[in-house]
Amino acid sequence: MGLSVLFNIASLQSQNQLQSTNQSLQSTLTQLTTGSRINTGADDPAGLQIANSLNASIAALNQSVNNASNGIGIGQVADGALSQVSTLLNTAVTLATEAANGGLSTTQLSALGTEYNNILAEIDNIGSNTNFNGKAVFTSTATNVFLTDLTTNYNIGISTTVLSASGLGLTTTDFTTSGNPQTALSEINNAITAIGALRGQIGAAIVQLQDGQNVATVEAQNTTAALSTITSANLPQVISNLSKFTVLEQTGIYSLTQANSVPQSLLKLLQ
Repeated sequence: MGLSVLFNIASLQSQNQLQSTNQSLQSTLTQLTTGSRINTGADDPAGLQIANSLNASIAALNQSVNNASNGIGIGQVADGALSQVSTLLNTAVTLATEAANGGLSTTQLSALGTEYNNILAEIDNIGSNTNFNGKAVFTSTATNVFLTDLTTNYNIGISTTVLSASGLGLTTTDFTTSGNPQTALSEINNAITAIGALRGQIGAAIVQLQDGQNVATVEAQNTTAALSTITSANLPQVISNLSKFTVLEQTGIYSLTQANSVPQSLLKLLQ
């Protein structure tokens, strides 16, 4: 093999190979440190694009799970408040039934009427003061819970309506007046029916939200698994590569040292 003063081809080749080995070693060390196969766009351009899309979907799904939780909370608070109203209406039935019975004094009827009217006032208080996260629960505007996976968007509505005694058809009354207790009983019966229907409607929305939450949770898990398959480093393989590139770097340095020593042979020829 001829010896050249101008060009040390062996050194150049060793340098190029050592640089390539060093890049592979640095990439391997990064994978080992992060646990991820894709750390830059150069690692896998197509895989990175897919991973970014999956990450966005996972974020949307996780927030949808939280949105559903909030919606379920609103529904449960509303149902709990309506349960109290049902209890109050049952007490109102007792009061009106007692007042409808003959033989009570005016004072007794008046006391029963006062207690009955207090129940109506308490229903108004429940309707006005029931809140979830600082927001009134019983309003004329339905609460729309937004769920998405960035591909499909949909809303689940919770309609609670405005809750009040008058809205339930209940009116303040004087039980000392004949016939008023019977009228009150009719109104209470209608109110009980209305509360039952509203609780059923809210319950159905809660079930729908729970189903949507479950679907979003499973989809987030499956998407995360897919993301892991694309981005996670194969640690046994990475460790094996680390050993390989470490040895190659050491031998490359040795080869470069030997290649750089070749020109010294020319000096010996000139001696």
